[in-house]
Amino acid sequence: MARPLVALLAGIGIGACAPPAVAQEPPTLTISGAKLQKRANGVLALMGYSVVPDLVSSSLSIDNAGTQNPAISLSQLAGGFTWSRATPLYLEGGVAYSRYDPSFIASNGEEQRAVPVKWVSGSLTTGVGWDFPVMPDLVLRPIFNFAYGRVTSDLTLAAEYLDWVKGVEIDFLDRGHLEAYGIGGSLMLDYERVRPDHEIDVEVRYTAIRLQSVAHSSAVFKGHADAVTASLWSRYRAPTGFTALERPVRYVLEYAYTRYLGDQAGILGFNYLNSVGAGLELDSSARDLFITRTRLVGRYMFGKDVSGFSVGLAVSF
Repeated sequence: MARPLVALLAGIGIGACAPPAVAQEPPTLTISGAKLQKRANGVLALMGYSVVPDLVSSSLSIDNAGTQNPAISLSQLAGGFTWSRATPLYLEGGVAYSRYDPSFIASNGEEQRAVPVKWVSGSLTTGVGWDFPVMPDLVLRPIFNFAYGRVTSDLTLAAEYLDWVKGVEIDFLDRGHLEAYGIGGSLMLDYERVRPDHEIDVEVRYTAIRLQSVAHSSAVFKGHADAVTASLWSRYRAPTGFTALERPVRYVLEYAYTRYLGDQAGILGFNYLNSVGAGLELDSSARDLFITRTRLVGRYMFGKDVSGFSVGLAVSF
């Protein structure tokens, strides 16, 4: 379980503003405008997990149903490749989806009610780079990254409270949206050693992307967040001694580590994650198929006060 989320993404107190007394009508509530900037920044900080291509945060699901913390799930599909040795143009891209279910607290000074909200976001990240040889099997790869994301808010779960909570700021919570773009870059060292009896891949990467909102509901201030990560990814492949499709079946061992250095650090209760994985790889390059390799890998992920399992399916072309 992740530790409680920081205040900017957890329950936000809503200030009361009592109107002239009207018989049998509750005091009208308004959302505190002072919290809106933190809310917009918090949404973008959470999006930072999705816009950076990263193995360990490509599939996160945290369910705190037994506590006061909201549940969150993130999924990412990403990949990259170098065009050719003659033209070492590097291209990468990724799409991501996340859902976050915060519960805001409304109060009129006499009573409090939880107002559940569903936030759904989608993001797209692209990258263009170039490989500069450093030594045999090792290249230095600078990458330019661009990201776009959109967050929508749904208050239908708490529709019965809409006549009780007033104010123009409620527009964001009730089918509001926030769109953002990000510009940044990455610097990667990529080591690839390919031998008949084994293959070794190691990537060390630093990524920094600045997210800035560009379109938003009238109630939400412009938000911004810095998505910054430093990561290590490694893979070892070797034949198992079995064959299939006229090629050796390989076993795969993986280790990855990501340190979150930007505004997303600590939001989910941790600032780093480890991933240890093992699986099998099927080589179909001997056949006239578009896919040359297929890998099935099980992974155990762990960090400070958080752990879990995942199964990944990947293909090479």
